[in-house]
Amino acid sequence: MALGFAPPLSADSASRLGRLLEPAEWAASGIPLLCNPREVVAGLCDRHLPAPSTAVVAVLHPDERLAASASFVRRTGPADGWELRNALLSQLRRVIPHDLRRRSPVRTAVLLYCREGEAHWTEEDGAWMWGLRDACTLHGLRCGAYITLTTAGWRILGEGRSGRQPRSPVLPSPRTGSGGGVSEAYRRAAAR
Repeated sequence: MALGFAPPLSADSASRLGRLLEPAEWAASGIPLLCNPREVVAGLCDRHLPAPSTAVVAVLHPDERLAASASFVRRTGPADGWELRNALLSQLRRVIPHDLRRRSPVRTAVLLYCREGEAHWTEEDGAWMWGLRDACTLHGLRCGAYITLTTAGWRILGEGRSGRQPRSPVLPSPRTGSGGGVSEAYRRAAAR
C-alpha cells in the first residue's frame, strides 16, 4: 500500500508561491474599478500592439487619462512575483517620476498582460498581481486593475468584467508559417 505524500517544496518554490495573489485575495484588497475598461484596454492595445508574453504597465490620472505607459516582453521560465515586481518597477521608473512624497497616491497603475491560453486565473497571473501591487507601493501609486489579453478577448481578473475586442493576436505557427489572420502591425510588433 502506497501513501500519497508529496515531496517537500524546495525553498525557491515555497518562496515563489508566497509571492502570488489568489483572485479572492486580489478582489478583497480594494482595487479601484475602471470607469471605462474597454476604452483603457483599446487605448493600450492601439499604443503598444501587445503580442503574447507582452506586459503593458500604464499610469492613469484620476480621470483615467493616460499619464505614461511602457511595454516589455516577459522572460520565459517560472513566474516569480519578485522578478515581475522588479521589471514593473524598472519600467515605471523609466516613464514617470514616483509619487512617494504625496500623503496618499493620486495616480493609478494598471497592468495589461497579453498571453496565450485560457482567460481564467493562472499562477502566473497571481505572480503579476503580487508584482503590480508591490511595485505600486514602492513607486507611490494606487494599485489598479490587472487585465489579461488572450485570443478570447480581455478580462479584468478579480472583477469578472471582460470583452471580446480587442484580443490577443494569433501568431503564426513556426511549423506552418501561416499568418492565421494576423494584421501586419501585429506581425511587426511580434518581430521586435
